[in-house]
Amino acid sequence: MYRIGVDLGGTNIAAGIVDREYNIIAKGSTPTKADRPADEIIADMAWLCKKLCEDANIDISNIESIGVASPGVVDNENGMVLYANNLPFKNLPLAAKLRELTGVQTIKMANDANAAALGEAVAGAAKGARHSVMVTLGTGVGGGIIIDGKVFAGGNGAGAELGHIVIEHNGVPCSCGRRGCWESYSSATALIRMTKEAIEKANAEGRYTSMANAEKISGRTACDAMRAGDEVAKEVYDKYLSYLANGIASIINVFQPEVISLGGGISNEGQSLIDALEPLVRKEQYGGGIVKTADLRIAKLKNDAGIIGAAAL
Repeated sequence: MYRIGVDLGGTNIAAGIVDREYNIIAKGSTPTKADRPADEIIADMAWLCKKLCEDANIDISNIESIGVASPGVVDNENGMVLYANNLPFKNLPLAAKLRELTGVQTIKMANDANAAALGEAVAGAAKGARHSVMVTLGTGVGGGIIIDGKVFAGGNGAGAELGHIVIEHNGVPCSCGRRGCWESYSSATALIRMTKEAIEKANAEGRYTSMANAEKISGRTACDAMRAGDEVAKEVYDKYLSYLANGIASIINVFQPEVISLGGGISNEGQSLIDALEPLVRKEQYGGGIVKTADLRIAKLKNDAGIIGAAAL
């Protein structure tokens, strides 16, 4: 028996057939075309599941379940996507529709970030841990919480919005409507903003920075310049790390997980990111030096985390 994991994104629908050891044995994708009616998107999800079975020479009767990782607020118990910001989904009975189109009776669902966290827990950086947290550092700051091996989504399916804890009272405005959210200080978007601000300040003060010569400012600009010895870039990176460590320490203090894995574009810094964060996090961690500390790790599964996590639901 196999499971299918579907990772539904605003740009692409990705899916994979997953075996009992969480190996992906067949994988594919199709454009989401998010401006279409919801029924058309679901039809393509079902088509992709069937196509993968055909390509892998597996009868769909041998698929014991389909898991869906969806953006937005998900009600797994009732098989509903209550709301998805970038998709035409509102109070959508996705599980029932997918069940009808595929014939697979067991359909499970989770928010996409939560599913990715489960993927890392069963087959990635947090494998073997019963309690873990995944933090994704991309355009925003997302995350998922795994407690006793299960996704924690709160009482309404909207839990684990880690990026929207406030770390700077009355700080930078956030897209969610609050001010000072962790997302506004630790996302790749935030790092780009800090880099641009530092370049402007350096130019005004007559300080040299190689970053001023960059054709386009990205999340890597400060990191690359810092490694090349640029002092202004080092100041930007150190500032960014302080905010990132602040939020991570807060998560540890609330949940005390065994593992925190970091994913998203910023995590491409690899072990050097972990090494830089370790002393900053330990300094702010409750019970530091007494209680067992959470391991900080780089997420392993990359774009497959959502597929594997969805299949594991």
